[in-house]
Amino acid sequence: MAPAETAAGGSDAAAPGDTGSAGAVEVAYALSQRQRVVRLPLPAAGMTAAEAVACSGLLQEFPEIAHRELVIGIHGAVCGPAQALRDGDRVEIYRPLAHDPRKVRRERARRK
Repeated sequence: MAPAETAAGGSDAAAPGDTGSAGAVEVAYALSQRQRVVRLPLPAAGMTAAEAVACSGLLQEFPEIAHRELVIGIHGAVCGPAQALRDGDRVEIYRPLAHDPRKVRRERARRK
């Protein structure tokens, strides 16, 4: 399945042997200074969140995320890799938090 890229530029070609599409999904990954969104055709047979991430090419483009357990979500809600996608879904690859907000709050409260 060939990705079709959004504002970042790229191709909009369908994959060889693609027999039909049930719509499209997006896969997004953002850094503090850069966001990358890849649009993929949703095959008629369906696609999972993990398959969309693998097809997006983002794991190759950002090797730092390829070697860690991915936390992904759809439209801001965390989901599992086997989550079936629907037309219009946006799969988001989340970065690990630099600091656990609960620990930071506890530490701040303890210092007061």
